[in-house]
Amino acid sequence: MRWVLLCALLLSASVFGQERVLVFAAASLKNALDEVNAAYGKPVTASYAASSALARQIEAGAPAQVFISADEEWMDYLEKKNLVRPGSRRDLLGNRLVWIVPARAPPLQALGPNDRLALADPQHVPAGKYAKAALEKMGEWSKLSGRIAAAENVRAALALVARGEAPLGIVYETDALAEARVAVAGRIDPKLHPPIVYPAALLSTRGEDYFRFLSSEPARRIFARHGFSTP
Repeated sequence: MRWVLLCALLLSASVFGQERVLVFAAASLKNALDEVNAAYGKPVTASYAASSALARQIEAGAPAQVFISADEEWMDYLEKKNLVRPGSRRDLLGNRLVWIVPARAPPLQALGPNDRLALADPQHVPAGKYAKAALEKMGEWSKLSGRIAAAENVRAALALVARGEAPLGIVYETDALAEARVAVAGRIDPKLHPPIVYPAALLSTRGEDYFRFLSSEPARRIFARHGFSTP
């Protein structure tokens, strides 16, 4: 199945002879990056998923030209395997963690006896790892670790709360802003977890012009409007 996906991405990178930039980006970037890509004005195909899944696809030979991770660990992983163009890596964006509840639910409250806390997979996905680190610092992880609804990426965790399948979740602030069916119940102190940094890097020379555009003033304004901070 993975190779079917890679072949589909290869086909989408060239339409009627017109070369497209293929960017692999963390799921939390979807709304903002879709708008940035439209503003770029040239063909771009974006594939969104957990940074861990994307990094492994790149390792397996996926033909992406640009990678934007939601944490430094998965960019480090690719750098160690010499899959990132030397000197191209830079910190593109920042974010914050928030507690979310369904939009019509009461403010932040304790989980009921059968309730679960929605997180991106805390073992592999950056948003989940940041949330786990914060809960450990709060002294809550040991109480909650057996009650986690672990999702494949942060947008999937967001959807669990939006659909009312989980009464409480932790996601990026930008995700909460993008979903009208959830409400922010509180921010998590950024001192409780490692800094949330989105590193970006080139994987091939074909993406250079697009890569420069990601740091342009028009792109920065779009990212800021969606709630991202910039270094």
